[in-house]
Amino acid sequence: MKDKKELSKQHRLMREIIETVILTILMFVIINLAVQNYDVDGPSMEPSLHNKERIMVDKVSYHLHDPARGDVVVFVAPPDPALNYVKRIIGVPGDVITIQGTTVKINNTVLQETYVDPSYQGNPYQPIVNKVVPKDQYFVMGDDRKNSSDSRLWGFVPRQNIIGRAALVYWPLNDNNSGFLPDVSSVFAHVPTNATRTDNLSGNVHLVSSTSGEGGVIFFAIPGVFLVCSRCKKKR
Repeated sequence: MKDKKELSKQHRLMREIIETVILTILMFVIINLAVQNYDVDGPSMEPSLHNKERIMVDKVSYHLHDPARGDVVVFVAPPDPALNYVKRIIGVPGDVITIQGTTVKINNTVLQETYVDPSYQGNPYQPIVNKVVPKDQYFVMGDDRKNSSDSRLWGFVPRQNIIGRAALVYWPLNDNNSGFLPDVSSVFAHVPTNATRTDNLSGNVHLVSSTSGEGGVIFFAIPGVFLVCSRCKKKR
């Protein structure tokens, strides 16, 4: 009888070990599909992102909703598909963009961009007047307006180029901008939807190299969901 109990204990132990290993592998695969780490290389998102910082990019959210104005996104660079850039979305499909000097207008509304520090303000490019963002394209700019190669120079970012949304800075610790990137949707809250957008729709560089909002909650909750499911299974 004692031998049977010992065998039963060993069997349960082995089963729990195998389940834990499988669960760990599954979590690793899912998390890697949901998020990706990047190293910031360059100054063009100062002061929001610093050179050599490590950021976590949410690759899930944009399967649930479209990219929004104010989001910081990582994307395949239109000027060089071998590179990834990180910039902030300023204009979405249908928006009318006007940039004259340091004044940025979306649908004839001047933006009060709290994320642009005055010491980084500037515009080395030609004025843009009433440029319509095409369907499935986005207009992006770096927060360091003096030192950013962005849509002012090379045009729009196709939707399919966007890898995901930069959710948080996780390294180095205790830096002045570590943690989740702030929500800046209030900057765009008073921008009206272009009334004619459905008619208008037609079909130093800041780089990142491969090494969260609503979507951030989702991908950070994934491990917890699997652990809860595992516990429930064991209780049964």
